Amino acid sequence: MTQDAIVTRLLPNAMAEVVVTRSTACGSNCGSCESCIFQSELKAVAKNSINARPGQRVVIESRTSKVFSAAILVYVVPLLFFILGFALASLLGASEGIAILVSFVFLVFAALLLVQVQKRKTAEQQIQFEIIS
Repeated sequence: MTQDAIVTRLLPNAMAEVVVTRSTACGSNCGSCESCIFQSELKAVAKNSINARPGQRVVIESRTSKVFSAAILVYVVPLLFFILGFALASLLGASEGIAILVSFVFLVFAALLLVQVQKRKTAEQQIQFEIIS
């Protein structure tokens, strides 16, 4: 997966800090919807294998498998826990209201589990970027 970025500063060990502009769901025309609540620029650290200098526009690349695994972890796992909670409560004979409550408890548990997993990740497991051009 590649993205355009701008080098903001050089770091030790052939690394560089880059700024990536996130695209928006509204096609970057925020004046039309005014619903952007997130910061549109993100800072990241990338391996500077081409010796880019601050201010240069570059293309950074990350392994697509790492991005997809992070997306699955964040989006699919909580949904599976939610469905599992409802199914288990229903199988145990709980009423529909109780089954819904249990599914939300499972969802909260999944969120807490994801936070713990994120805290324990090492630098090698996180998404790494490299400046390719």
